[in-house]
Amino acid sequence: MKKLDKPHLHIKGATHPGLTGKVNEDRFQIASYKPGTKRKNFSSLIVVCDGIGGHHAGDVAAEMGVSLITEKIVAGDVRRPLRTLEKAIVESSEAIYQAALADNQQRGMGTTVAIAWVIGERLYTTNLGDTRIYLFRNNYLVQLSTDHTWVQEAIDAGLIREHAGIQHANAHVIRRYLGSKTPPKPDFRLWFFEKERDADAIKNQGLRLKPGDILLLCSDGLTDLVTDEEIQQVLEGMSIEQAPEKLIELANQRAGHDNITVVCAQVPQSGRGVFKRKIKKRFVLGCMGVLVILSLLATGIILGLRWRNQNLQLEETSQPRVTLTTPQETLTLTETRSSTATLSPTFTPEIGTPRPTITPWPTNTP
Repeated sequence: MKKLDKPHLHIKGATHPGLTGKVNEDRFQIASYKPGTKRKNFSSLIVVCDGIGGHHAGDVAAEMGVSLITEKIVAGDVRRPLRTLEKAIVESSEAIYQAALADNQQRGMGTTVAIAWVIGERLYTTNLGDTRIYLFRNNYLVQLSTDHTWVQEAIDAGLIREHAGIQHANAHVIRRYLGSKTPPKPDFRLWFFEKERDADAIKNQGLRLKPGDILLLCSDGLTDLVTDEEIQQVLEGMSIEQAPEKLIELANQRAGHDNITVVCAQVPQSGRGVFKRKIKKRFVLGCMGVLVILSLLATGIILGLRWRNQNLQLEETSQPRVTLTTPQETLTLTETRSSTATLSPTFTPEIGTPRPTITPWPTNTP
């Protein structure tokens, strides 16, 4: 795959350690590339990791997570995006787990992860833990991912109400993460429509993005302190170049008790970027096709006119014109192409003169 200097989406990301003096254990990585000569779609990949384990090298796990996952996806099969995502997560998780076993200082490290992979205009997502993925479309914000926490499982089971989970003691107990002893199960549910079942959410993979759509990936340092309504207001009123910093500022204004990472990616407006290239390419091909057809028609008309003119000239000159004169005049023959031959009689008979008699052969004596 060929790396691109500029993504086919507008992407802006920012991270901050927060205000409590913690080491920043958040990491994010952006990769843009072209899958190959046979596939024209450009690809943009966003990976956000939030290290867990506190003093157990959560930052190391997060760094390994974004690096390994990006490397494996870029080297994977773009024709099977979900299989490629699953393989990248499982293999990266095993690598982090083995690294933790090999070093006592890193024992117990792990990281959450959220991945948004846009191939052309199609979106593929997966996540582990409470790092989230949002889609902002037509001034409406929807959470595409599911938190893998004890609180979310309790809410789904009806054991507690959603608003009560924010302050619950188990609010940050993570159920799935990279670096676990058993291979983690990537979550391919992409929640988009209301009242969907799990199978329906999985079928949403490959969601077609529209011009103006904004993807937002963030760690829980943002969502613990900033509501979805406030995130929506920021995206409505600011460009994506300003939005990540503004959201981090809001979280820090409310104590900023955790690391905060925000990455925004916007599909170009008015058909710019890859969408404009596709439209432009179709327009150019269409114009070329029309020109070829017009050229063939013009050539056919010219050849037809030439053929008609040649046939008319042949008709005018192909038949000879013969002129006979009276006995006192000369017998003339006009041939084609203005060549004229004049025939003169051998003799002129006189009135009353007897005709000669020819005797039979061989005498032939008059």
